[in-house]
Amino acid sequence: MYQTILLTLDGTPTDRAIIEHVKALAKLLGSRVVLLHVADGWAARTYGPEATGQEITEDTAYLAKVRQEFQVDGVDAEMELAFGDPGDEIVKWVARRGCDLVAMSTHGHGFLADLFLGSASRHVHHNIFVPVLLLRAR
Repeated sequence: MYQTILLTLDGTPTDRAIIEHVKALAKLLGSRVVLLHVADGWAARTYGPEATGQEITEDTAYLAKVRQEFQVDGVDAEMELAFGDPGDEIVKWVARRGCDLVAMSTHGHGFLADLFLGSASRHVHHNIFVPVLLLRAR
């Protein structure tokens, strides 16, 4: 059913719940998982793939650590680092590469906070045509 699951990660503790959920789902269905993090700091937004620095180093290490978790559990996983606005970059990734499911955790700010802070999950949900699994973090 879901051959490829795009799992978006923001590098915060809210990722844990969606990681565990997708790990179980991928094992059950034999899915391949692509771990995607969008670096959105100043250097990442300014220099894109040529960006360097502590943010990029830490983001890459985080993705590698999570990929290792999936692989230890027998789940085929790869990692990708994108650069820019998270919502826009996730939508672009889905359009370019395609997947069967996008899995994201949400912070659960609420409507007013999302209006002022933005919401990558809201943007993704309204701009792609594949199922989106949203798991609200505690």
